[in-house]
Amino acid sequence: MLRLLAATGLVLSSLAAVQSPAHAQTPAKDWPQRNVTMILPLGPGSGVDITTRLLAEKLSAKWGKPVVVENRPGGDAIVAINAFVSANDDHTFLMAPTSTFTAHPLLHQKLPYEATDLVPVARATNTLIAIGVPASLGINTLADFVKLAKEKPGQLNYAGTTGAVDFVVSGWLKDAGINVAKIPYKDGVQALNDLAEGRIQIYGAAYAIMRPQVAAGKVKVLALMNAQRAPALADVPTAKEAGFDTLTLDGLVGLFGSKKMSPEIRDRIAADLIEAASDPEVVKKLTPMGQVVRPGPAAEFAAEINEQRKRIAESAKLAGGK
Repeated sequence: MLRLLAATGLVLSSLAAVQSPAHAQTPAKDWPQRNVTMILPLGPGSGVDITTRLLAEKLSAKWGKPVVVENRPGGDAIVAINAFVSANDDHTFLMAPTSTFTAHPLLHQKLPYEATDLVPVARATNTLIAIGVPASLGINTLADFVKLAKEKPGQLNYAGTTGAVDFVVSGWLKDAGINVAKIPYKDGVQALNDLAEGRIQIYGAAYAIMRPQVAAGKVKVLALMNAQRAPALADVPTAKEAGFDTLTLDGLVGLFGSKKMSPEIRDRIAADLIEAASDPEVVKKLTPMGQVVRPGPAAEFAAEINEQRKRIAESAKLAGGK
């Protein structure tokens, strides 16, 4: 956990790193000079993929250069991060949910990148992270689940998937004083299928993943892990509203750039991305897919990443982690 806490301050310090004149290259007004690449740690069809492609179309039209989206899933997001860091230029970016990497210091003894390699450029959206149970379980609230788990200690299962969400859910289970067995999954879709069939009893994942089974009536969403309610799911409370603050985790998604990028170019890209994400057409398309369009500047994004790192460290401590 100490490694994760030590990394917390590096997100804001990575912003400071691009302030040095030594990093100034192309004047902001002349950027971009060639194709722009956005690397994703998730596969085609994911909420982040669709978000990025919508924004890429808008940004390409504004910049007059193609914006290419590259999907590099696998390796706990390290494949995509390595590709981004290796490019080391101001025309290659990483578009990612921060939860794909904020838990890395707790999961890996050694990482091939430094936290300062990921310079926040702009926040794009918040992915809705849902807590789902099988509809057949017949419960309606998180308090109902806690009550049931206390009545059946060790008899209920939850899907554990590597990363930030798993740490936060594990910490909440311990904090709530319930004994629920963790079933490890590498494939979130398989975990969802098992949830729908009642083979596991609780699962935390992006709402976009759960949505088909929710629509089919097989999965019920008890709460959102996000800090605020979502307009698209107005009847679903947040975990904090339900009385379980330790189950809070925002699904931050945003753009990261190279340390070689000048602050002027970074600020211009941030302004352009915020403008593109605020387009009513983009908002209309993303909202039903479990994305809350919430663009914001680099400093806000960096501060929220730091808060997420702290939250994960606290959850890991609750869960008995590192």
